[in-house]
Amino acid sequence: MKFDTIVLGAGIVGVSVAVHLQKRGRSVALVDLKQPGNETSFGNAGLIQREGVYPHAFPRGLLTLLRYARNQSTDVRYHPDAMLKLAPFLWQYWRNSHPRRHAAIARSYATLIEHCVTEHRALAQEAGASSLLRPIGWMKVFRTAAKQDEETRRAELWHREFGVEFDSLDATRLRQTEPDLDTSLLAGLRYVASDSVSDPNALVSAYGRYFEQLGGRFFIGDGTTLNDKWAVYTHEGKIEATSVVVAMGPWSEQVTSRLGYRLPLAVKRGYHMHYEAQPEARLNHPVLDIEHGYLIAPMSRGIRLTTGVELARRDAPRTPTQLNAVEPIARTLFPLGARIDGEAWMGARPCTPDMMPIIGPARRHKDLWFAFGHAHHGFTLGAVTGRLVAEMITGESLLVDPHPFRAGRFSE
Repeated sequence: MKFDTIVLGAGIVGVSVAVHLQKRGRSVALVDLKQPGNETSFGNAGLIQREGVYPHAFPRGLLTLLRYARNQSTDVRYHPDAMLKLAPFLWQYWRNSHPRRHAAIARSYATLIEHCVTEHRALAQEAGASSLLRPIGWMKVFRTAAKQDEETRRAELWHREFGVEFDSLDATRLRQTEPDLDTSLLAGLRYVASDSVSDPNALVSAYGRYFEQLGGRFFIGDGTTLNDKWAVYTHEGKIEATSVVVAMGPWSEQVTSRLGYRLPLAVKRGYHMHYEAQPEARLNHPVLDIEHGYLIAPMSRGIRLTTGVELARRDAPRTPTQLNAVEPIARTLFPLGARIDGEAWMGARPCTPDMMPIIGPARRHKDLWFAFGHAHHGFTLGAVTGRLVAEMITGESLLVDPHPFRAGRFSE
């Protein structure tokens, strides 16, 4: 079977690329080993972060680094046997997190973030999935005045530079907004222009169904079988195309490296677990416990608790020690009931050392395109990335200048 474009990877980014190309009259094949939305896109916190103009930086404070070095922190853990391989990546990540460099990166990054909510809402409406989006924002809560001051200053900076909207909540307003949270909390901060999603997997699945309704074809297959003739082997046989988009998240390098591209991709792993709420307890917003580095969010399946960062090899055995460490803390924040899931879910966020995704054409292969490396904001930026890649492939005017996200920046 022959197509105009094969999209490798059926996470939020790949599905969005496929939808936007199919809408523009391309014949598109979407290929993944699992159904759409069943890997990294499955288990995130369900946030579409309009406030996420500054990508997550590497900590630079000495006390923070010493705390992380002990490998006892609730927000960051690491596998010691992975550190040697990760060292060059982490060094560049640390350098790019210098305040001046980070600010410059944010100016480019914010051009994508600016469109994240509007693009998701548009796609969700077309796919008949608007009911999954909640335009209620999300919250950070504070246990200390020092952390409240730090985060408020950060929000004010984002507002001045990029128009990020937020609402500061004192203890009284916080209790009015979330009456079942720990009453000893000092204050909160709500990012009002962001959306949350009641079921991330359901949203990606809806986008996938919409893609097929538009005439696209989904195939169960292994993207790593791609050859330089742009053919891939699926359960239905070989398929071919004149162009390929690699959108395989943390597995993208398995394809790009065989084609001769050495792109600095690492992963930050994370875990989640669902819980019942205690009788009569209700959580209205996703809530980040900023001092302990975990988030709880109301989902269709229950209350989802997501952990911070685990630095490890992508395929290393699961070590949900962070989840076990934060669960007792989360139970003091909100009255969680019993665990719902049989075991912790784990996903891997694909990250670059400059905190920006890789979006655009490959340098040495005609009709090969990249769309991966979105780190913590893959779900947030999936829809806008899909539109941008489709515009680039079809030669339309572009929503965003893609130059900062080019793959060649790492070898220039």
